[in-house]
Amino acid sequence: MWWTWLRRKGGSGFSASSTAEEVTHGIDATGLTAIVTGATSGIGTETARVLALRGVHVVMGIRNMAAGREIKEAILRDNSTAKIDTMELDLSSMESVRKFALQFNSCGLPLNILVNNAGIMATPFTLSKDNIELQFATNHIGHFLLTNLLLETMKKTAVEQGKEGRIVNVSSRRHQLSYPEGIRFDKINDKSGYSSLSAYGQSKLANVVHANELARRLKDEGSAITANSVSPGPIATNLFRYHALFDGLVGLLGKYVMKNIQQGAATTCYVALHPQVEGLTGCYFADSNLAEASSQATDPELAWRLWEYSSNLVKT
Repeated sequence: MWWTWLRRKGGSGFSASSTAEEVTHGIDATGLTAIVTGATSGIGTETARVLALRGVHVVMGIRNMAAGREIKEAILRDNSTAKIDTMELDLSSMESVRKFALQFNSCGLPLNILVNNAGIMATPFTLSKDNIELQFATNHIGHFLLTNLLLETMKKTAVEQGKEGRIVNVSSRRHQLSYPEGIRFDKINDKSGYSSLSAYGQSKLANVVHANELARRLKDEGSAITANSVSPGPIATNLFRYHALFDGLVGLLGKYVMKNIQQGAATTCYVALHPQVEGLTGCYFADSNLAEASSQATDPELAWRLWEYSSNLVKT
């Protein structure tokens, strides 16, 4: 039955039912600094809370500053010693991403961990401010640009502190359910043939491919920074709000067949903090264990094409 799957432990000693607090139990991360994007809801909020609980100075990169202040206050009520800051960040806008990166890089903080968590799911066809399909713009391009702009600070921190830096791309098992061709480079902004769920899968595939190619490049240059991708698993969150049928099913059955938020944030926190993950890069994780990504996600030619395509987009 499904609850047996939830409790089946993998090689890490954790399972799908493990929570973010459980997978980071006993870890003292005092002195580390992390950026968590999309930290005002769902697993982003829980990731920020648990990292702060373990001593990490967390900078929440968020679009809604009012909601961010409420989350910060809630975390501080439960953990008065938490170090939490909020900075405005709209991943769908390259201008906002550049402004955020400039602000962070100018503030003098180190950066040990970057959690590329923010995301939208299955939206009606819409173009971003930069005229890029909104899911691809928000879930991939915004994080691709953000990562590039923060890399030098991460490298500097890793050298000065002698500690491994970690980049975590939050993907999804739906990366396996993209369009047949994987990433439609010549049709990203094509409304005809657009499928909101396939476009979501495409953006999540890009998250895994991006992490893999970034890991390869960082390893080749001898950088002490790892890049990995994770699947939180099926979670009852507001990401389904654009699909009435799925939203209704989630509301009706979610608590019986899906993870809760605490379980959903576990893999992200595990990959961000756990010593078992030290030195692992270009890997895909699910249920706080190493997992197997799709064949498209590990295609080196697709990785090269995506890197070139994304690099050209952020230059314009």
